[in-house]
Amino acid sequence: MEEFDLNGREFVELCSLLKLLGLCSSGGSAKMAISEGRVSVEGQVELRKRCKIRPGQVVEFGGQQITII
Repeated sequence: MEEFDLNGREFVELCSLLKLLGLCSSGGSAKMAISEGRVSVEGQVELRKRCKIRPGQVVEFGGQQITII
């Protein structure tokens, strides 16, 4: 399980998170993965590309789990 630190920010958008972590090569590929239903937040498929991800949430993509701190 990987952790992502918001560094004092209130949230990060889901598509930005995937790009920042290097799980997707670009914002466009992150948005495509989300729209195809390949990303889940808290165990539920998330289709909103700009969904606000906040501390304590767990995002899953490509066999990876990311906890937001």
